[in-house]
Amino acid sequence: MGPIGVFDSGYGGLTVLKEIVTELPQYDYIYLGDNARAPYGNRGFDTIHTYTLQCVQRLFDMGCPLVVLACNTASAKALRTIQQKDLPRIAPDNRVLGVIRPTTEMVGSITQSGEVGILATNGTVSSQSYPIEIAKFFPAVKVFQQACPMWVPLIENNEHEADGADYFVKEYLDKILSQSTNIDTLVLACTHYPLLLRKIRQHVPSGITVLGQGKLVARSLKDYLHRHPEMEQRLSKNGQQTFYTTDDPGIFDQMAEIFFGKTVTSAKIDAEKLK
Repeated sequence: MGPIGVFDSGYGGLTVLKEIVTELPQYDYIYLGDNARAPYGNRGFDTIHTYTLQCVQRLFDMGCPLVVLACNTASAKALRTIQQKDLPRIAPDNRVLGVIRPTTEMVGSITQSGEVGILATNGTVSSQSYPIEIAKFFPAVKVFQQACPMWVPLIENNEHEADGADYFVKEYLDKILSQSTNIDTLVLACTHYPLLLRKIRQHVPSGITVLGQGKLVARSLKDYLHRHPEMEQRLSKNGQQTFYTTDDPGIFDQMAEIFFGKTVTSAKIDAEKLK
């Protein structure tokens, strides 16, 4: 029996882990942040696949039979290849899940107008993953996308609550909403973005739903474990969380308190040893 692995290229996945722990506190979790090689958002498909697979393999090696890619870019650019090509070769009994499908499965039941806006990194937007996945479940829903390249740096520099952040929050919201006057649902398709939620809501007209991912992913994971008792029985249940980073643990711990909402103590994994 082993913990659930949660992977992200940086800190944003901690917002997902926070909601997963709230929903499923009994399980053990290992979080791995590839901070030394972040951000993933502007990297190519092959690089993102390579880095993500290396981190998934490390979590498997640490005993995790199930890994959640709590990163939209990794979910968009690496998940399918890992599921279809890599898992049968390296760990056929293990599973890797992402954050895009749990979000897209809900969109159609939330929008009333049938028009949805996606706010994401350049990498997620260029992958077209959200329009593709939403079309599978709700082909009548129109999807509009907007890359928000300044939002992650604002958050990771702890400037997301500063007055200056309002300019960039409003800029991208204006751009997405200018694409259609009928958008009534905005998806925060980056796990960093919930930290900007207060400011986003200040600049979004009333009547527009702003949808974060953490709670949706947590509920989806709970449902997955209910539907797959053979996996659920392989998970250890001591209510413990362990944290690793490929960068400086001191910096990680400081940032993790912002994203995870409580003090953590992490250890370092050398990114070079993941290769």
